[in-house]
Amino acid sequence: MSAADRIPVMVPWLGEEEARAAADAVLSGWVAQGPRVAAFERAFAERVGAGHGIAVSSCTAALHLALVALELGPGDEVVVPSLSFIATANAVRYVGARPVFADVEEATGNLTPATVDAVRTPRTKAVLAVHQGGVPADVHALRAACADWDLALVEDAACGIGATVGGKSVGHGALLAAWSFHPRKVITTGEGGMLTTDDAEWAGRLRRLREHGMNVSAAQRHASATPVVESYLEVGFNYRMTDIQAAVGLVQLGRLDAIVARRRELAARYARLLRAVPGVRPVRDPGHGEGTFQSYWVLLAEEFPVGRDELLAVLLEAGVSARRGIMASHLEPAYAGHGAAPLPVTERLSRNSLILPLFHTMTHEQQDRVVAVLREQAGG
Repeated sequence: MSAADRIPVMVPWLGEEEARAAADAVLSGWVAQGPRVAAFERAFAERVGAGHGIAVSSCTAALHLALVALELGPGDEVVVPSLSFIATANAVRYVGARPVFADVEEATGNLTPATVDAVRTPRTKAVLAVHQGGVPADVHALRAACADWDLALVEDAACGIGATVGGKSVGHGALLAAWSFHPRKVITTGEGGMLTTDDAEWAGRLRRLREHGMNVSAAQRHASATPVVESYLEVGFNYRMTDIQAAVGLVQLGRLDAIVARRRELAARYARLLRAVPGVRPVRDPGHGEGTFQSYWVLLAEEFPVGRDELLAVLLEAGVSARRGIMASHLEPAYAGHGAAPLPVTERLSRNSLILPLFHTMTHEQQDRVVAVLREQAGG
């Protein structure tokens, strides 16, 4: 089978408009963090219902800065799901705190107040909840529980742009939310991330921290009619986004509703087709919100005739690029010896799930091919 016939797991929706926007940024003479970044921050914050957006180089950088803003450090614990890309837990280690792995509910792959409560201790200072694969976590329940426990709640919304909880955007009302614009996410800037918050004081500090702790940005210095001698107020980081990326991001943000609508349409069709495949349970919306289906994952029954890894190989042989499901971070070598409470749901989801192809330009014929392989392996 030729490479052209292979079905990819993900294809970002990028076109001439993004190319022109990037070229315009290059030709403007200002390619570093500048006016397009500021415009993207405002547009993104407005889209998710937040007071402030702080553009950064990646979602991992956003998570790191969120924990810096909370002044967490050695001796502190942060409850995180193990069922997440490893950056979620790593960000906690960046500030010297200890990630404490909690289990998730099987239906959504997300933390709940009960799973957090099972592992929190007197050293717990924050909870880092993930909207896993674009399935929104029940943040209203988590916020209420964290308020009762006097814990900060940070949202890892890397996959969550376009998802809703109670009819409002994920991130609306969040203390701090971190977002990703990696090519596998719903919208992309190539690489890049964003922090959103309603706290103006935090937003100002976060903008300084992303630029080495400098009290005035390079763009502000350049625009000043008088010489500006900057000061460095604290140890910061180089987490800036470029105007080229932001220019692409502004175009992508304009496509967001169409992208999410198409993903949900394809996800609904997958769900209908998979009803005829025994032992395969697809991801679905939770009762409290609507997801983006950033990752269309399915869970195999324990009695499914072939194992997950064998099924991935069969799909690949048939020209279908699938991926393992969400990782269990506590089982990775980087966390060997770290210690964790029993996480049976996490381990089952990680062991028996896989991500199927889903992208804006996917055809019905391509979906039919994917489902046909699953049906054959299920014995249908």
